[in-house]
Amino acid sequence: MKTTTTFSILFWLKKSKASNGKAPLYARLTVNGKRAEISLKRKITIANWCPLKSRMKGTKEESRLINNYLDQVSSEIYQSKTELTAEDIFITAQTIKARYLKEDQQNFTINDIIEYHNDDMLDKLKPGTQKNYYTTQNYITDFLFIKYKVTNMYLRQLDYNLILKFETYLRNYTPKDHHKKMGNNTVMKHIERFRKMITLAFKLGWIEKDPFINFEAKFEKVERECLDEFELLIIEEKAIRIERLDFVRDLFVFACYTIPKF
Repeated sequence: MKTTTTFSILFWLKKSKASNGKAPLYARLTVNGKRAEISLKRKITIANWCPLKSRMKGTKEESRLINNYLDQVSSEIYQSKTELTAEDIFITAQTIKARYLKEDQQNFTINDIIEYHNDDMLDKLKPGTQKNYYTTQNYITDFLFIKYKVTNMYLRQLDYNLILKFETYLRNYTPKDHHKKMGNNTVMKHIERFRKMITLAFKLGWIEKDPFINFEAKFEKVERECLDEFELLIIEEKAIRIERLDFVRDLFVFACYTIPKF
């Protein structure tokens, strides 16, 4: 699915706050139909404003200074969008506004918490468990790229809707090394790992609220059947070239014949 981002800047006067023939100047950013407004901390003469050109009329000192200022603001806003694109951050009107106002410098991203989690858990998790986290993290990255055409996103952009979309993505995804889609419990395990990382970010104070607070993981109870004699025979006769795995197979088969039945 191809994602197209539409972006525009409009300078306008908020006449509802006008006084003495002057009104405050604002910039309106629009990304894919959603808006964000920025107060430019200037009041200008309404009669000298041209709405069609979004600029001041004439060549007087006030008009020249304001128009030069608007050119500068426009350039800096576009630069903010360019920076976010280069950083592969999901583009919205709000993220561009935050970057322009330099309000996003303390904001953390999904990649930040993934990196922090991996470093923090390096000596705390068993290798197999850590490997499972790496797999989940790869699915998160793939999901962001396929759904939003980015590989990173601010943690404050996460919401309940994104979690549901991630769940749908996992349910519809067919792993390259499998012939069928993931089962429900596998999907839930990936989401639970994602949840633990985001909860860690919440505890660290990186986000104000946990987007998973209303999400309920639903695992299905699975009754595992014992191997029958034919299935056990297949395992016994399977040619395994890796010595370590061959030894593990022998231990498993030995246990099957020696563990007492109750």
